[in-house]
Amino acid sequence: MERTVLELLQQYPHLSIGISLAVSVLIAVLGVIPSVFVTAANIAFFGFWNGTLISFLGEALGAAIAFVLYRTGFKKLSQPQLDHHPKVRRLIEAQGKEAFLLILSLRLIPFVPSGLVTFVAAIGKVSLLTFLVASSLGKGPALLMEAYSVYQVTQFGWQGKMILLLVAIGILYWVVRRRKK
Repeated sequence: MERTVLELLQQYPHLSIGISLAVSVLIAVLGVIPSVFVTAANIAFFGFWNGTLISFLGEALGAAIAFVLYRTGFKKLSQPQLDHHPKVRRLIEAQGKEAFLLILSLRLIPFVPSGLVTFVAAIGKVSLLTFLVASSLGKGPALLMEAYSVYQVTQFGWQGKMILLLVAIGILYWVVRRRKK
């Protein structure tokens, strides 16, 4: 996927920022594809800082568009199904400062699916402005960690090798735990 995005950016350099933003929005709306592929392509094409900035803008724009689409399309359909999930219910019912802090903290955790946070917030009571500010502030540090990791892996120095080793150990741990259950 990274290669496909990178080829698109190289093929249309005059449209590269727009292409990157459009792909980020698509990924955010779909809600299940990790954005790390776009971040990697952006860093390879635009350089570390510019690529990270464009990735951040794309994720923020994508989250906003996904929020609006989810709110208009799924709010009424999803409410009854989510009544059985008390942890999700907390975010759905949250407003103001509580919603802001919940969204911010969930965005800071790199392994929480971004699409799920956006979806639950969208069908809840949180305002678009509160969601956008909390989401963007939370995505900043998480995206910097992601960009740094991607950069180190692509450079494949000792830090990149360490990141790959830790990811492999994490995946192995997760698989073993799932099998025991």
